[in-house]
Amino acid sequence: MVEITGKTRLLGVIGHPVRHSFSPLMHNAALAEMGVDCSYVALPVKPDELEVAIAGFAAIELVGFNITIPHKQSILPLLTSVSEVAQAVGAVNTVWWMSEETGEPPGWRGTNTDVEGFLAPLQRMERDWNGAIAVVLGNGGAARAVVAGCAMLGCSEIHVVGRNAAKLEAFAASWSGSQYGKNLQVRTWEGLSDLMPKADLLVNTTPVGMAPKVEASPVDAEVMAKLKAGAIVYDLIYVPNPTRFLALAQERGAVAIDGLEMLVQQGAAALRIWTGREDVPVEIMGCVLRSHLGLS
Repeated sequence: MVEITGKTRLLGVIGHPVRHSFSPLMHNAALAEMGVDCSYVALPVKPDELEVAIAGFAAIELVGFNITIPHKQSILPLLTSVSEVAQAVGAVNTVWWMSEETGEPPGWRGTNTDVEGFLAPLQRMERDWNGAIAVVLGNGGAARAVVAGCAMLGCSEIHVVGRNAAKLEAFAASWSGSQYGKNLQVRTWEGLSDLMPKADLLVNTTPVGMAPKVEASPVDAEVMAKLKAGAIVYDLIYVPNPTRFLALAQERGAVAIDGLEMLVQQGAAALRIWTGREDVPVEIMGCVLRSHLGLS
């Protein structure tokens, strides 16, 4: 059991609601393994109390915190500085305090480690991503981190597929002038069949397939049959495991990646920022979550 003393410092995750978060499980396991005298807790913050909460965190010298729905965008004006990738994505999920000793103005700095989390399993593969074609299902907040990640990989085409043409056009326009959006194209769902044979990477960022509708898939068997063998298929959903989407892809000979690793890797990236250490026990974080979810 981890000993909490008067010297123990605080980390956390804010959201509303936030009690369902798995982050305390994996972060506290990692902090204990690293011997870091910090405790990570879920901190419920209502939307209309965000500003006073952030001021309070500074007052009690919180080391840093993660952010989940609904604060990822609304926190931006409350931060002293924001990383380039977070500005491009338009959302922050990790915040830490900068002291005067850094030579920068003191205050909260934010970034988006969802991009790093998304990229981690892809970058380990022995593949040349330059010239690859990525197809991203959905055009919500999660899709923004995926688009930035695909651009960083070097994909020559990034196709975002959605249901609403007006929302797709707004999504595309929001990347205007950004280095991460130069290879971006948008398509309505009717164009997905034509994209499937070209896709080197297919990513589901929609909630289709989550509980309780675990038999659903954003892509049916007929359309999935057009996917070329050896493509990478990535579902940001991690329960159930595998999702119907990933099961259909595996039947086509695709390489499947579930969302659990992204969850773990984005958390590990945050821990590296907060602790200044590279020896984050990623495997332990993953094992704790798999055990909790009954996946191992």
